Amino acid sequence: MLQLFTPSSSSSIDDILQFERSLWSHGLARVAGTDEVGRGPLAGPVVAAAVILPQDCDVSLFNDSKKLSHAKRLKALEYLHTLDAHIGVAFVDHTKIDEINILQASLLAMRLSIEQLINKNTGPDYLLVDGKFEVPFDIAQTALIKGDSRSASIAAASIVAKEARDAFMADLHPHYPHYNFKQNQGYPTKEHKQAIRDFGPCPYHRKTFSGVKQFV
Repeated sequence: MLQLFTPSSSSSIDDILQFERSLWSHGLARVAGTDEVGRGPLAGPVVAAAVILPQDCDVSLFNDSKKLSHAKRLKALEYLHTLDAHIGVAFVDHTKIDEINILQASLLAMRLSIEQLINKNTGPDYLLVDGKFEVPFDIAQTALIKGDSRSASIAAASIVAKEARDAFMADLHPHYPHYNFKQNQGYPTKEHKQAIRDFGPCPYHRKTFSGVKQFV
């Protein structure tokens, strides 16, 4: 495992590529950032993405997806698709989450998104993983706490995953309008929790989660 240099405390845009640049300088051209979205909701899947950025890209559009508006995320997505960026996206549904727990489901989703890159013959040389847990995969990697604010590749992955999951939940909304998934994306808002109390869970709710299991 390569030893990455200690990141500076600066938060400038230039620093968001410090991990990638360190790895590129060691000859590792395909550095994939991976992140998941959807650990906290009471309904729907957890979604992960893995993104390999080209070394000459403009990273000014990339940041933690939670800090960006929908419009800014769409702009970043459009830019990603104009680049020679390699992208994998994977969904792990609510039934699997209930079966193996949300942490394991999140790691599984990240693994599956990386496998997509491999299946496209664009497998990564190294992984940068958001959070404190490494992905169960035989690829050299580094887990970065708050990585979606520290690594452009992870930030790009968080944007891809966020938009993919939000679109999934918006598509569910017409089928289950009581829960207002197009607005809350399944997160435990006051309105959403009251809807579960009033109408009970729908088939896409996570039955092992507090706020749902009481009404199953």
